Amino acid sequence: MGRYALRFGVLGYLLVLLAAPVGMVFYRAFEHGASAVVHALTTPEAVHALWLTVEVTAIAVACNTVFGVACAIALVRHRFPGRAILDRLVDLPFAVSPVVVGLALLLVYGQNGWFGSELAGAGVQVIFSTPGIVLATIFVSLPFVVREVVPVLREVGTEQEEAARTLGASGWQSFWRVTLPAIRTAVGYGIILSTARALGEFGAVSVVSGKLQGRTETLTVFVQDRFEGFDMTTAYAAAVLLAVLAVSVLLTMTFLDRKRVLHGY
Repeated sequence: MGRYALRFGVLGYLLVLLAAPVGMVFYRAFEHGASAVVHALTTPEAVHALWLTVEVTAIAVACNTVFGVACAIALVRHRFPGRAILDRLVDLPFAVSPVVVGLALLLVYGQNGWFGSELAGAGVQVIFSTPGIVLATIFVSLPFVVREVVPVLREVGTEQEEAARTLGASGWQSFWRVTLPAIRTAVGYGIILSTARALGEFGAVSVVSGKLQGRTETLTVFVQDRFEGFDMTTAYAAAVLLAVLAVSVLLTMTFLDRKRVLHGY
């Protein structure tokens, strides 16, 4: 009885907090038919929000993948002054509110910020444009690749890399042929987590984007704008699209989890 009570308790908790709210969003989105959802998601503003979200996510995840692998190798394979500080800084996005991140970027790159006037003089606009959204998204999704790759690097050790160097392989050859194949599943898992975090980011993006319709609205900001404008059908339709993307990410994570179990890491 205790086991059944625990199971029903956990399932009931998830039902109340996750399944019921998400199910209601789907219901409200499709209560006027699928054609209303299709129409809402094919407006120029919705299409722009979707492609901006995809563009920002792709750039942020690519940057964080390169940084994450390099940072993980530095933390595991090297000893240098400030290593402990770097290790703590990687986790900073977990502790700092995204709204604070957006405000910090505004203070640094805004018109009256530290670098705002110099960038404006050079014809570069960061805040209220795509670069600001990319910076905010990079910050909030930064730790995931690092934290997935670090334990795998520690687990595989250095024996294979040392053997490759003994056989005459250069540093890059050792990385591409030995290190990267050993951590590729962990890198993939980190990419999935970074993608999920980037797709759903709202707080920092809402501060630095300026919420300019048809210009700097990502899907999350688009949902809020339509909800506040009482365009409920479009708001729910865009929310459903975000939910579908999230479910796709979860399915990919499940596949990678099984692969990790099969390979023993």
